[in-house]
Amino acid sequence: MDVCGADSDGREFKSAREMWSEEIGEDDPAKKRDWYRKGVSYWEGIEASVDGVLGGYGHVNECDVKDCGSGIGRVTKNLLLRYFNEVDLVEPVSHFLETARQSLAVEKELDSEMHRAVNFFCVSLQDFTPEVGRYDVIWVQWCIGQLADDDFVSFFRRAKVGLKPGGFFVVKENVARSGFVLDKEDKSITRSDSYFKQLFKQADLYLYKTKEQKGFPEELFPVRMYALAAEEPRGHRGKRKKHTNSPAVIRL
Repeated sequence: MDVCGADSDGREFKSAREMWSEEIGEDDPAKKRDWYRKGVSYWEGIEASVDGVLGGYGHVNECDVKDCGSGIGRVTKNLLLRYFNEVDLVEPVSHFLETARQSLAVEKELDSEMHRAVNFFCVSLQDFTPEVGRYDVIWVQWCIGQLADDDFVSFFRRAKVGLKPGGFFVVKENVARSGFVLDKEDKSITRSDSYFKQLFKQADLYLYKTKEQKGFPEELFPVRMYALAAEEPRGHRGKRKKHTNSPAVIRL
């Protein structure tokens, strides 16, 4: 990946390849496992609360879900269950997932048949493969930065099978203003918009629409949303046509 960047200690890298070579090695499964272990370990030490998962910025929660990894079920409860009958959650940090399960159990009791969280998978994205044809939408928010580039691409290629015809991905992530920024503490990488688009292209995804999050504090990274299709939507070139499961429903 021909982009330059820096880490949270201020060290500069001439390319993403140089950074990944140092962090996970060229072909070193043990070193890559250690990268992911340290990332999960960091989040295991974080309180399972809105303020905890938002890094002390719990006050942006309402703005986030209004404009829009499962974590503690925050996005599931406040956004996804309003639009979908069933939601599955994927989260590798066990106490986050258990908090989500308890929080969403209340929603299930209120309506046992509609708009409920069904499955809770305690697994990392790089190890998750969805059930074939199960989902209208696969929502990926503030977690894809934990994945190395090759696992980023392989996740989306693998996860395509989980989409129904006309289904799509939504990715909502912090975006670097250029290149990338490596966080040495939580083992995550914040990619630029162009970096994301290069990886989406490698995963054979089609960018349907993108929009920047509004209303967040200026000191935070910009946050961008991407609606992505596994196949090029009919009418995407030229005059736009109406599509089944159109991403417009999520008001990007």
